[in-house]
Amino acid sequence: MNTHAIRAIYRFEMARTFRTLLESILSPVLSTSLYFIVFGAAIGSRMGDVDGVGYGAFIIPGLVMLSLLNESVSNASFGIYLPKWSGTIYELLSAPVSTTEILFGYVGAAATKSLMLGTLILITARFFVPYEIVHPFWMGCFLVLTALSFSLFGFIIGIWADSFQKLQVIPLLVLTPLTFLGGAFYSISMLPPVWQKLALFNPVVYLISGMRWSFYGVSDVNIAVSTAAIFGFLALCIVLIAWIFRTGYKLKA
Repeated sequence: MNTHAIRAIYRFEMARTFRTLLESILSPVLSTSLYFIVFGAAIGSRMGDVDGVGYGAFIIPGLVMLSLLNESVSNASFGIYLPKWSGTIYELLSAPVSTTEILFGYVGAAATKSLMLGTLILITARFFVPYEIVHPFWMGCFLVLTALSFSLFGFIIGIWADSFQKLQVIPLLVLTPLTFLGGAFYSISMLPPVWQKLALFNPVVYLISGMRWSFYGVSDVNIAVSTAAIFGFLALCIVLIAWIFRTGYKLKA
């Protein structure tokens, strides 16, 4: 394996992040802090417990997942779209660098940035809401798996998109609504029976439920089902990327 190529791509992407630190890291942390202030400290102090957990603490896993999904997709999609837009992607494709090495470089950098952001959000939450993590190992696993899965998904979006506007279509019109409707701010057990069944068709429900279980030991969906859903999505993204590089979809035009 060409570790020099992986390191070069990874370092280039990480350097771009630190050059735009305000937009890449500080802006999402500040935006999430507003949720903690409004929903956690202000509204949460006037609401009862949800599944035995204070409301302010209850929404932390959902907010972490909301930021993780959006940032993973945005970082990975922009990272691969920029060389495609500028034409430098052809130099990369003609270089002695394999598909796996390209993925390790771009997706690894995007996942790293998302994990940095998720960690900062958890630290920030301490200033507003007291919380505990019952299963820290599984919390770390869910963070890593989600960051990797949606960074791969963002990589696919970056290849599919043919304009900067299209990069925002999926995050804004699909991921954000699914996250808000996936139990980020409530338990789906609070919904009417019909809506509870419909909510199970939302894939983000399984991600948030698994993350919340790792924090407090409570979940809307069985933890085994949540884990299987993440691995299934990860496998699907890998298959799609393998097909893209094999066929040259949106790369050889």
